[in-house]
Parts: sequence; C-alpha cells; structure tokens
Amino acid sequence: MIIGVLGGGQLGRMLALAGYPLGFEFVFLDHAADAPAGQLAPLLCGEFTDETRLTELAERADVITFDWENVPLETARFLARRGRVRPPLAALAAAQDRVSEKRLFERLRIPTTRWRAVHTQADLARALAEIGLPGVLKTRHLGYDGKGQASVRSVADAERAWERLGGVPLMYEEHVDFDFEVSIIGVRARDGRTALYPLSLNMHAAGMLRLTRAPYGSQRLQRLAGQYLRRMLAHFRYVGVLTIEFFVRTGRLIANEIAPRVHNSGHWTIEGADTSQFENHLRAIGGLPLGSTRARGHSAMINLIGSLPPRAALLAYPDLHLHEYGKRPRPGRKLGHCTLVAASAHARDTRARRLLAELAPEIRIP
Repeated sequence: MIIGVLGGGQLGRMLALAGYPLGFEFVFLDHAADAPAGQLAPLLCGEFTDETRLTELAERADVITFDWENVPLETARFLARRGRVRPPLAALAAAQDRVSEKRLFERLRIPTTRWRAVHTQADLARALAEIGLPGVLKTRHLGYDGKGQASVRSVADAERAWERLGGVPLMYEEHVDFDFEVSIIGVRARDGRTALYPLSLNMHAAGMLRLTRAPYGSQRLQRLAGQYLRRMLAHFRYVGVLTIEFFVRTGRLIANEIAPRVHNSGHWTIEGADTSQFENHLRAIGGLPLGSTRARGHSAMINLIGSLPPRAALLAYPDLHLHEYGKRPRPGRKLGHCTLVAASAHARDTRARRLLAELAPEIRIP
C-alpha cells in the first residue's frame, strides 16, 4: 500500500520511518524541495494548491493523510474526490477554525474556556466586557506554536492587539491561569476500535513545546480525558490519530485545542510505548489492527530547537534516543528531539534535569 502525505516535515518523516517495517510505501507533497521526508521517500515539490501535483499524488497513493492540520480545506476536498483521505475532512475543518473548535467542545460537553468570536473592534469591546481581563486575542485560522495571538491585560493591550491582528477573523478567550498542561493521544481504526495512550504532561517556552513527560500519574484525569477523546473520535467517525490538549487548573481539565494528526507530545511513544503513535496512525488508515498503546516505562521527550548540540555529547547519556530531522538550523526551528525511558518517574526526571540544564535551562522540572 502506498501512503500519500500532504506535508513533508518531521512528522511525515517519522511516519515513513514507522511505516517501512510494515511494508508501506510513501509519496509526499511539499512546497520545499529540501523537506525532511524527501530524504526517505519520493517528494513531489509543489504548492498545496497545485492541481497537477495534487492529481499526481492522488494517482500514486492508495490513501492520503497529512502531517499538518493547516492544509487548505479545498485541497483536502480536491483529493477526497479522487481517493481516500484520512482523517476525515470534518475534523480537519474543526481544527483549522478556533471558533468551530470551541463550538465542537461545547457540543460534545467537553469543558473549555469562555470565548467570543471577534470581527470588529466593537465585537472586541463587547468580548472584553462579557469575559473580562486578562484574556487572549487569537486569529481563528493558522495559529500554532504561539503564533497569531496576543495577551490582553488592559484596554490598551486590546487596542495594540487589534492593530497587530485585526483584519482577519479573530477570537477572544479568557486567560487561564493553569497549573500545567496535558495532552491525550488516541487512535481509531476503520472498524471503530479505539486505543488511547497515557496522558502526557507538557512544558512550553516561547510558545513552543520543550518537554513532555509520560505517563502522567493521575488516573482520574486519565479516565476523564479518555472519555472526552473517545467522544470526539466517535463524533467524527474518525480514522487515525487525534490529540486533545488540556489546561489543568485545580484538578479540572479545560480543553484548549485539538490536532487531527500525529502530535509533538507523542514523540515519546517511539521508544516509550509498545506501538508508536506513528505506527498506529498508519495501521488505522491502512486498515490494519491497532497496536498496544501500553507505556514501556517512564519517558521524557525534549525538543531540540534552533541548533543541535554535538551528537556525541548527547549520545553519551545512558538510554538516550536521538532523532535528528535533517533540517537546517534556524532560530525557533524544531530540528530534532531526544527521548529518555526509565524504570521509574524519579529516575526519568533525574536524568531529564541533567539534560535540560544543557539543552533548555529555562525549563525546570518541579
């Protein structure tokens, strides 16, 4: 079976690495000729609006998926008319519009923040009056890794945020003074069977994920997050991997956003689970039985951003697994990650603290 992938970034690359042992083949479409996945599989170079390239992708692939949720909906619809696209387009559409995403959470009875759609300055003034300060003004589309949003702590902040972001559809939501963030990743097969991974505890800096630890130990939150995720998987009749990110405040889950794809907070599953999120996504969209999502120990995943440390220095750490993405260094760019797997949470965190002191000193494990 040939898997077509829209996007040839590191997520696509890791899909290919997981898929080759299962006998899958791959073809990618990306606008960048040096996209990381092109080091492993045929790469069609073109824009996602290039119908000639899209037609070629559809003709070469048995099923099409994506490694980025901001693929234009028209592109996905164009491909769906010519073949199978997984996950479903409805999930892709919901993830691309923060307002649709919030309405989805409310429809499925998944707690989320208070919010208002904002089209005009008058809308923003009403949102400030109804929801209050502090808050966050966000673009409805194309925001990720902290982009397309502005913190609002005063009316003056709101005016500056409008000047910077206004002109496109926006959303204002309350600021959540959360204790920490968790994500839950699950996978649903064509026959409706589902499997969930343990909760991951995530820490960010400058709007980007820097550290994930899993499993996170609260069984109550695991059960609750699992209920919400299963509800969403069933709603979409989903096929593939889906992630929900939550804020946790005083023991309560508050849904932040969804990602209808394999997810950065699930990279630990490559070494830390019986079956990685990448393999299970391929099993699902390829019509194969799902693999076990059991954690093999206690994992920590650290993103390598902007520059790569010397390989030998990293690999001197015992039980460290290094993944380089084949990307050129650039400030703020995800270049790779490393994962530690230990027999206990204490051992994991002790090793992770040593690594973080060198790689991301701004992140501290409590």
